[in-house]
Amino acid sequence: MSFFTQSNTFEQVWPVTRRHIVEVIENGKYSHGRKVAEFEAALAAYTGARFVVGVNSGTDALVLLLRAAGLRPGDEVVVPAFSFGASATSVVLAGGRPVFADIEPDGYGIDPAAVAAAAGERTRFVMPTHLFSGLADIDGVLRVSRERGLVVVEDSAEAIGMRRDGKHAGLFGAGGVLSFFPTKTLGAIGDAGAVLTDDPGVAEIADALRHHGRFGATIGDFSAIATTTGLAGFNSKMDEIQAAVLLAKLDRLDDDIARRASLAARYTEALAGLTGVRKVPVPRTDSVFYVYVVEVDSRDDLAEHLSAHGVQTEVYYPAPLHLQPCFAELGHREGDFPNAENACRHTLALPLYPDMSDGDIDEVCGLIRAFYRGART
Repeated sequence: MSFFTQSNTFEQVWPVTRRHIVEVIENGKYSHGRKVAEFEAALAAYTGARFVVGVNSGTDALVLLLRAAGLRPGDEVVVPAFSFGASATSVVLAGGRPVFADIEPDGYGIDPAAVAAAAGERTRFVMPTHLFSGLADIDGVLRVSRERGLVVVEDSAEAIGMRRDGKHAGLFGAGGVLSFFPTKTLGAIGDAGAVLTDDPGVAEIADALRHHGRFGATIGDFSAIATTTGLAGFNSKMDEIQAAVLLAKLDRLDDDIARRASLAARYTEALAGLTGVRKVPVPRTDSVFYVYVVEVDSRDDLAEHLSAHGVQTEVYYPAPLHLQPCFAELGHREGDFPNAENACRHTLALPLYPDMSDGDIDEVCGLIRAFYRGART
């Protein structure tokens, strides 16, 4: 069983996808064109964001958002020690310096108290990351940010569809991002991402930065190559084909989210109380199950057992960010952020995607029960 596939889903949405792709070909512009603009408008309607800026990856979206929100060279950004590497490397790429903080043990979001402790004189930003199936403690982060004068930028790459009190992830501070990597809840067939913001100034700069620092209406404009360069920007324009795929899949996103919730509930019911399974996700009002992550004993042995029976899994994440080689110069040691380190030792992501059947979930859970009951052949 694959950890992820969207073959059945893609077959179902192909007629709509094909129509969008034909329109791209007939228009003759394959990057940063009309289809991207159409997708941005549709995504703004779905999320409630005033502005959506389509770019070529979630990582680029983070870099552009930090720059657009006013990060200056050397500014410190508090980031969680438990997250994908891009949460911290984006800070470096934008010219800042990451400062790590521990996570809360339950939801894997950054601990607001740890943010307060980590913030120093040069700290200007805090970047909460919304992981796996729910929002971080955004209210706590906002409270600390007000007390310390910090700008909040959200790594909401995994958080499409997650809302709290009607507000979509990424819209609580200066802005947020979405990733459309193929495995995401709304996935493309390649790399793509977006910046979300309600701030017109942030949107204007992010828009310019994605297209070599050119201001003005460049999207869909063949003559934009002649536009004056106002900033040192990037080549991070969204591909029209990816926008076409995302438009087709956006129509069924809520159905896919509901299917993920149903599959996750089946996992939770089957694994609850099983000796060896330390923790299963508890659904919340803001839950959208991008992946289904459990904490287990003998994590690596369980993963090997499942693999031997044809079930693929993933480890989110093998090592905390403060112990990654690229951040060795920051001088952290094992034990600095115990909750993050514990998560890295025990978390395992099980297959979860709309193409799965209820029987697939039962098969995985049966193998897990057999492992912890000693029947490991």
